[in-house]
This record gives sequence, structure tokens and C-alpha cells, in this order.
Amino acid sequence: MDKVLVTGGAGYIGSILVPNLLAKGHQVTVIDSLIFGQASLLECCANPNFRVIKGDVRNHELVAKELTRHDIIIPLAAIVGAPACDRYPEATKAINLDAIRFLVSKLSIDQRVIYPVTNSGYGIGETGKFCTEESPLCPISLYGRTKVEAEAILLEKGQAVTLRLATVFGTSPRMRIDLLVNDFVYRAVYDRFIVLFEAHFKRNYIHVRDITNAMLFVMENYNSMRGQTYNCGLSDANLSKRELCDKIKSQLPAFHILESEVGEDPDKRDYIVSNEKIEAVGWKPRYSLDDGIRELIKGYTIIRNGGRFDNLGGYA
Repeated sequence: MDKVLVTGGAGYIGSILVPNLLAKGHQVTVIDSLIFGQASLLECCANPNFRVIKGDVRNHELVAKELTRHDIIIPLAAIVGAPACDRYPEATKAINLDAIRFLVSKLSIDQRVIYPVTNSGYGIGETGKFCTEESPLCPISLYGRTKVEAEAILLEKGQAVTLRLATVFGTSPRMRIDLLVNDFVYRAVYDRFIVLFEAHFKRNYIHVRDITNAMLFVMENYNSMRGQTYNCGLSDANLSKRELCDKIKSQLPAFHILESEVGEDPDKRDYIVSNEKIEAVGWKPRYSLDDGIRELIKGYTIIRNGGRFDNLGGYA
């Protein structure tokens, strides 16, 4: 089986991905700074095919050494989301962009890269028009700009498959509550009300476990997908914030939804996305938005406010 290097592998996505890679029989090495003291990969430690290195992707000597030992690289390490990136702009550029540029410079011709990007690179779309992989990229945040530029570097190298992820939701051992669906469900469970600004803004959504499923699919079909980018989301979940809240309310009827005429959402993303390209090659999501809402309601009986605004420890 393949030897897989996952940077940021103890984060929100990595904590789901790494156990699945091990279950498939792959040898997996994780590099993660573990700056939040997360124990999300403890279950993996009994597996002889698992290695974990406490380290930073800005340590180029470490990354170069580990690259030589692996067949597949999945770079998850990132500062994620517009607020965190704006707060730490230098670290954002170094981790989200410069670390990818260095990685590309050290790749051998036989190595494969599966890189998650964000479909936030589409910025503000045209009303009623689906964004495809051919649509112009107009990122409106530092986060979006660094991820879009990193994607371009990888695609130019020709050894990567990139997945433009929709807004992620669902529970994970390294939980994030700041993500839109996760946050709204949290408010529905504990606050029982929400005030929406610019409630008509639309996004696409994807379950965190379907991201793992998509990456495993790419590994199995790498040769036919190589050098291309794919939108990765739920085709039946191009929803406005108001429509999302209505779905949550259908499971939590006591949830009160208010729309404000005053104020604005600092995140100006507003677009709908076509996922037809990845569906045409055979990948389908397994988890619906309704599945995720049910899951989150159960999850919030276990956790409360754990890392709600904590979004530096892995890709979103």
C-alpha cells in the first residue's frame, strides 16, 4: 500500500481522514504542530503503520526529509478562514502558500499530491449562474487568495489533483464549531435563536466525512484525474443562510430565525456551485445536509463551546 504524508493531520479533516487511510492499509505519517494540545489521533497510535511528528510545515528541513519517504502527500496544514488569516497575515502566507511552493519544489516526478482548496475562491458569483471549474476565480479574502495561488502552483506542476471544497460541516474528533452549519446548529441547540445578516447569501456545503471519501476516491483514480481540479460539494445543497436555518428549524422547531435590516456579514461570499465534473467520474457524496444536522445535534449534547472560534489547527 502507499506511504502517505498528511500535514496538519490532527486537524478537523485530518482526524477523520487519517484513521480511514490506516483502515485501507496505507502507511501514514502526520506532521502537525499540535498547538492546541489536541488528542484527536490517539486511536491511531496502536496501529504500526502510523507515525506522528510534532512539527511545523514552515520547517523546510523537516518537510524535505519526510517528502523523500512518501508516495502521496495530502497538505492539510493551513490557517483557515478569513478572520484567522486577517489576524495572522504573515503566518498565513508562510503556511498556506510558501509551504506549498517549497513542497512543489521538492517533489519527485513519481509523487502524487491531493490538495484541498476552498470554493471560496469564486468570491461573489452571478445570480442564478453555477460556478464551474472553468469559472473565473475572484477570491475576496487573504485566505481565499493564498489557497487559490497555492492551487495554481500545484496544477502548473502537473502532479496534483485539487478539490475545491464546499463549506464543510459535521462532527470530528478535532471539532470546529466556527464553520457555518456547525455554528448555526450550535446556536439552535443552545441559544434557540439567530439573527441573520444578508440572509440571502448562498453557499454550497459538504460533510467532513465526504471529503475523506473524495480523497480516497482520488487515490484510487489518480491517473485519470491527475492535473485537474474538481468542485466537491452537495449538488442539492446550494442554499442561502435563511434556507439553511429553515432546514435546522425542521429538526429543532424551537429555533427562532430573525433577519436584520441593519448590519452586514463580514464574509461576502455569495455563489452557487456545480459539482457535475466530479460526479461524472463516479464520485457521489454519502451524507446529506439533514444527516449532518442530526449528527451535530447529538454531538452538541457531548460538547459545548469546545474550540468554537478555534480554526488554526487544520484545514476547513
